[in-house]
Amino acid sequence: MTGDLTPDPALVPAPGPMPEPEPMIEARDLSIGWSREEVLLEHASFEVRRGEIFGILGRSAAGKSTLFRALVGLERPLAGEVAIAGLGAPRLTAERPAFGVMFQQGALISSLTVGENVALPLAHWTALPRDAIHALVCAKLQLVGMADAEHLLPAELSGGMRKRAAIARALALEPALVFLDEPSSGLDPVTSAELDHLIATLARTLGLTVVVVTHELGSILAIVDRCILLDRTTRTILAEGPPRELVASRIPHVRNFFARVPEAV
Repeated sequence: MTGDLTPDPALVPAPGPMPEPEPMIEARDLSIGWSREEVLLEHASFEVRRGEIFGILGRSAAGKSTLFRALVGLERPLAGEVAIAGLGAPRLTAERPAFGVMFQQGALISSLTVGENVALPLAHWTALPRDAIHALVCAKLQLVGMADAEHLLPAELSGGMRKRAAIARALALEPALVFLDEPSSGLDPVTSAELDHLIATLARTLGLTVVVVTHELGSILAIVDRCILLDRTTRTILAEGPPRELVASRIPHVRNFFARVPEAV
């Protein structure tokens, strides 16, 4: 074979910009609250991109937990819509869940062992035999560093261990999307940092999209890729973007939130 087979650079198309990851969650013109007279958030629109750790931030009573409940289908928005890729609007149905959820304080069933808690979604939503469920339970507990805690009751666990067990349960059905409500709340700084590291490692290793509600600044700066900051006074999303960029925001309320500056009384 003769001749130069090297392509002419002039004929090779220049690489275009990398496409943005498709949204895993889209919220459009969303209003949430307890009633039409008690609105916490109005006309909010945002998206959660596939593969990112997305934070929902804000002071107390800003609507973080209510928004969380709307995103997982436990509460209906007052207006607007939420759509999850491949699922549509989140709702409670008899079908296998498309995402995992870790609630505040873990919400483990106190009368069941750690292993039994993690096995619950598998026993309820699959037809797997008992030995297969047990193998999956052991694998999930191994993932969160709880391999030796299978036979312990929740009352025998520390706060950090309960959070880890709850994350294992949220991962039981191997979802691509996981919601975590205040995972670091109530933990000492070292345990909180260890849990942050676990969440970031699981997200990257398993390719998860993670939505986390938190007010812990250390966790926000350590693991969150992008976030929204809810404001209880204006009932809006006050800022959106990578938290390390929002630290230097020109909006005083945003900058003060990250600097922990008290509001004037």
